[in-house]
Amino acid sequence: MDDLTTFDATAQADLVRRREVTPIELVDAAIRRIERLNPRLNALVTPLFDEARALAADPPAGPFRGVPFLMKDLQATCAGVRHTGGSRLLADFVAPMDTELVTRFRAAGLVIVGTTNTPEFGILPTTEPHLHGATRNPWDPTRSTGGSSGGSAAAVAARMVPMAHANDGGGSIRIPASCCGLFGMKPTRGRNPLGPFVGDIMNGLVVEHAVTRSVRDSAALLDATAGADVGAPYWAPPVARPFIEEVGTPPGRLRIAVVTTAPIGVPIHADCVAAVRDAASLCARLGHHVEDATLPVSGEMVTECFITVWTIGVAWTLDSMARLTGREITPGSVEPLSAALAEAGRQRSGADYLAAIQGLQMISRAVATFMQDWDIVLTPVLAEPPTPLGAFDSPADNPLAGFLRAAEYVPFTPIVNGTGQPAMSVPLFWNAAGLPVGAHFIGRFGDEATLFRLAAQLEAAQPWAGRIPPIA
Repeated sequence: MDDLTTFDATAQADLVRRREVTPIELVDAAIRRIERLNPRLNALVTPLFDEARALAADPPAGPFRGVPFLMKDLQATCAGVRHTGGSRLLADFVAPMDTELVTRFRAAGLVIVGTTNTPEFGILPTTEPHLHGATRNPWDPTRSTGGSSGGSAAAVAARMVPMAHANDGGGSIRIPASCCGLFGMKPTRGRNPLGPFVGDIMNGLVVEHAVTRSVRDSAALLDATAGADVGAPYWAPPVARPFIEEVGTPPGRLRIAVVTTAPIGVPIHADCVAAVRDAASLCARLGHHVEDATLPVSGEMVTECFITVWTIGVAWTLDSMARLTGREITPGSVEPLSAALAEAGRQRSGADYLAAIQGLQMISRAVATFMQDWDIVLTPVLAEPPTPLGAFDSPADNPLAGFLRAAEYVPFTPIVNGTGQPAMSVPLFWNAAGLPVGAHFIGRFGDEATLFRLAAQLEAAQPWAGRIPPIA
């Protein structure tokens, strides 16, 4: 029965539908694998095994009925479940209700078996919070999983569950997908609900979805969850048909711009360039028009605007969490980096914030104009392969050092959070050390359909399902 964990979510749900397995058998198989591997990976922080077994007795009859699933311990909440955001400030906070996204996950038939590790408040592109300790990469336990959805990515890569919740405010779906050899789709801004507690986060930088092992799982899950919730301030453009119908539909001959030079001027590791070139070559062999290009954005402007919004967002987050818990922010309640970023945010004015939003909107218009000539932009996900654990630690006298290091590590992904476009990390390349290095495909605003078509074509041409980390 342990072999059940090697099936993707679509296949597991099909086994339940055909009555070849029961939901409780799927859940028990996932729990056994978690109990065996989590002590070495530290992907889960709050097991919900008893609750999962009870729910598996008769889960809702959705498209993923009985499939085990994990929630990231950040943003979306489950009623009655500890929700820490990776922070000591929330170490014993229990969420009062399901957010709308969780309601839709449950309606799809998913059985939540636990919550996964995340850096404090999702700030860093690695998953090493002081509260829970580091999550280890299944491909090399001395390496980072990326962040901030690193616990979810490690669990899915290690075959604990076939897919897991993730969210993305600067690359936090795509970064761990790249580091762990998974498929990671960041949807269009407003595609998935964020309510009821917030309408948007940091002027739309943050979106919700998942990390998966297959393209079809990502598409079918997005079908199950997409759509504005009541009172949403805006929503993504409607789609022509379900995303699952795009999987297997020929994408036609796409115009793909290849960008390997970072707008902020940082060097890109040869392995990350090789991953892009390998993906570009595959696209060309599949009949697409592939051509080198340069993104028409100012790296300095992107950095300044993004950091302004992000630091003010951290200040808002800490203040909100303090009000929620009735606790004062003290040196011991949050990590030094979080406190330093919040202080930097408080030094900025409301006018600074609005100027940064205007700057991001100008960048969005420039990129949208550029993409009138292209269907897809292909870039590296990261500037380096998965880093050693500890690479983003900060010395006591310079708590912002890790954040500045992180800005150099992720020169491409935050741009797409600013523009609101969909983008995906596709696992097509492993380096000589056996580490996965994703390729980053950016689509036009509202056009996940083209990305899903291309992703399915790439998956069929260069399959990755058979690549399993040694620890698994």
